[in-house]
Amino acid sequence: MKTFGNLILATCCLAFVVSGESNAQSSKKKDKSAPITATAPQMQQPTERDRQISEALFLDGMKYYMLEDYQQALQLFQKAYTVTPNNAALNYKIGETYLHLKDSEAAMPFARAAVALEKQNAYYYLLVTQLHTEKKQFNEAAQAFNDLLRNVPNSEEYLFNLADLYLSQSRFEDALKTYERIEKQFGEMEQLLVNRQQIYLRQKNMPKAIQEGEKLLETNPTEIRYFLAQAELLNASKKPDDAIKVLDKALRIEPNNPFAHLMLSDLNRQKGNKSEAEKQVKEAFRSPGLDIDTKVRILVDFIRQLPNPEVEGVALELVDLTIKNHPNEAKAYAVAGDLQTIVGKKAEARDNYLQAVKLDDSHFKIWQQVVLLDAELSEASAMVKHSEQALELFPNQAVFWFYNGTGHLITKDYAKAVRSLEHGKRLSAGEPELLVQFNMQLGDGYNSLKEYEKADQAYEAVLAQDKNNQHVLNNYSYFLSLRNQNMQKALEMSERLVKQHPTNPTYLDTYAWVLYKSGKYTEARKYLEQAVAISDDATIVEHYGDVLFKLGKKEEAVSQWQKAKLKGEASAFIDKKIKDKKLYE
Repeated sequence: MKTFGNLILATCCLAFVVSGESNAQSSKKKDKSAPITATAPQMQQPTERDRQISEALFLDGMKYYMLEDYQQALQLFQKAYTVTPNNAALNYKIGETYLHLKDSEAAMPFARAAVALEKQNAYYYLLVTQLHTEKKQFNEAAQAFNDLLRNVPNSEEYLFNLADLYLSQSRFEDALKTYERIEKQFGEMEQLLVNRQQIYLRQKNMPKAIQEGEKLLETNPTEIRYFLAQAELLNASKKPDDAIKVLDKALRIEPNNPFAHLMLSDLNRQKGNKSEAEKQVKEAFRSPGLDIDTKVRILVDFIRQLPNPEVEGVALELVDLTIKNHPNEAKAYAVAGDLQTIVGKKAEARDNYLQAVKLDDSHFKIWQQVVLLDAELSEASAMVKHSEQALELFPNQAVFWFYNGTGHLITKDYAKAVRSLEHGKRLSAGEPELLVQFNMQLGDGYNSLKEYEKADQAYEAVLAQDKNNQHVLNNYSYFLSLRNQNMQKALEMSERLVKQHPTNPTYLDTYAWVLYKSGKYTEARKYLEQAVAISDDATIVEHYGDVLFKLGKKEEAVSQWQKAKLKGEASAFIDKKIKDKKLYE
């Protein structure tokens, strides 16, 4: 039959292994009665009956402990303690139970008593170190580790714990000394070299860090990550040539390592070797081992440098390589679209954005880029189609209603245009700048539907916010003149626009046309002559012919009409004007 002391110690250690030295949760409230404090070991030995009573109480306590009912366990342990206060295992278990109840202060005397009673048990010291650490008493925790190492045979494994403790407190010199002790005991170890190097880096001691890196390369001659790390250190120490030599060695071991190629690219760029830098970054992008996110980050760096003819070519090649190696990644096509948009390859950019939304249609900004490029490419039907697709996903985004309405406006489906624009306008109630855009287009749409009152209201709403809005000043004045309504207002608006933009042929033509409709043919001729000197637009040339006809210059008028017809964009009356040599409006 086991002795009482041995039985308690065995059970205690088993429980310790289960708990894993960590703080467990307690669902019970702490007993508010005064805790028992550990006293100095007493010399009086318990009787056999005392030992039996204490052992029974301890075993009952362990049952509750295993069920994580720490409060009940503590009460039983305390009763056992009153009988056998000098039992090391019992003191340890009381301390550990207090730790589970998150009362480090009460636990400490029992943990210390356990160590005092039995100096060669590592677990007792570990409890003391844990309690000191809980209270952020790191010097005391380190001392407890050192006591453990001094008093417990074959405990050198805890040197690693001691080193970690020093490291966590930035006690670098103590950590380094502990690594020396470890090395003497266990020999040279890879992790020690890594840890030492990290300490030297934190101390900004680059020469020492590089020395540790050299040792790592000697002991691990095929480990690529150490070559890359060493190259980084050498580069940081302004030794790019040495870094390049290390990377060349790395590539002899692993020729397609993309990160080595990237570092070589950066090093050659620093040295001004542009062609080699481009070659190396392309090699990296050809590698399937370089993940898509890293490629995107690099491409974003290129995008930040654009527009720049010196990097445009290689950047475009890199996006092509990215798509080739990651054909099912939406972000590959999206970043390609971003880059191509900036360099003016709008059609290619739009196609790549469309491919991106095929793979992942959840990105609002990519859809926005699609319809914006449709507009810039003057592809109204595509704008309608793509905005409708976007609206299925983002029905409350006013911008897509705007592009949808604008697309319908350009394709002359005016009823659909104003429906979309009115809906988007309601969604833009709190955005004054966007409201201006909607009202601009609504003015044009309602005018085309001959709902002139609504058109004028829309235009006036724009001018109330932006009195010099060029689009509205031009279109509003032109449409008023066509309707022969409020001609004085039309003259004022078109004249203001010409004064602000005296060399714009479209605005010159509008002002001239308003003057023409007002019967001021000589003044109209003056502005149209300025316009045709700048532009050969068919409408402007035809208007010039109309004014000349009104001034009695019939042959010159016919000549201008013929020029306008050659442009193919003149009015529906152009053939009749030329044939009959008469003015039709």
